Amino acid sequence: MARFLTIGERIHVISPTIRKALQERNPEPILARAREQIEAGANYLDVNIGPADRDGEELMPWAVKILQEEFPNTPLCLDTANMKAIEAGIKVYDRTAGKPIINSADAGPRLDMINLAAEYDAMVIGLCAKEGIPRDNDERMMYCTQILERAMETGLDPENILFDPLFVVLKGMQDKQQEVLEAVRQISEMGLLTTGGLSNVSNGCPKELRGLIEATFCAMAIQCGLTSAIINPLDKLVINVIKTADLIKGRTLYADSYLDL
Repeated sequence: MARFLTIGERIHVISPTIRKALQERNPEPILARAREQIEAGANYLDVNIGPADRDGEELMPWAVKILQEEFPNTPLCLDTANMKAIEAGIKVYDRTAGKPIINSADAGPRLDMINLAAEYDAMVIGLCAKEGIPRDNDERMMYCTQILERAMETGLDPENILFDPLFVVLKGMQDKQQEVLEAVRQISEMGLLTTGGLSNVSNGCPKELRGLIEATFCAMAIQCGLTSAIINPLDKLVINVIKTADLIKGRTLYADSYLDL
């Protein structure tokens, strides 16, 4: 049984530090964020360059190259709605450490990201959505099926898709949390891989509560079949819960020092 896959979220254009570094093509802040996430235990690094409509086709390959030259053993998740930028990044991507992940396709305007993943034998996150947040799990499963159908048409192995039911914010959408967990269960029971952004759940909550909320939701989602998540790996509580869940599920062998492994 494969261990839980963690995707570090901290190379993100929403951060003023990262945005400035991307604009100035300054590698050091980006490499520093990468290093701290790898040391904290991230398996993949998400590289979010934003829409990048103007320079994405040059920016994404630049980011891929600087990260892979410095950290050749850590695979990347290429994150932008700009399909040409994703393609440009994949073309220079070194697969030694693992396939790239495209972040992301959906059942609407980004459905063609599935075609791109098939063409380049990449993995892809498939958002179970079309426009905004799905109304209910019937919609989620409909969109999941549409993504799966496109994958079958293009020859993309379903094992290369991480289906994201869209985690929603606890503060203001408390009544939807069990629905999302049930969606994880339903998708998992189809034999499909799943993922989601943990920070979505705690968004808007006090800083001192965010790690606890994310760790608790993650543990509950893992029990429902969640196989990966986009996380802040610097949050020790979240990382330790994931390591412990892997242990209890028999994905790793027990040792008194398992949290340090």
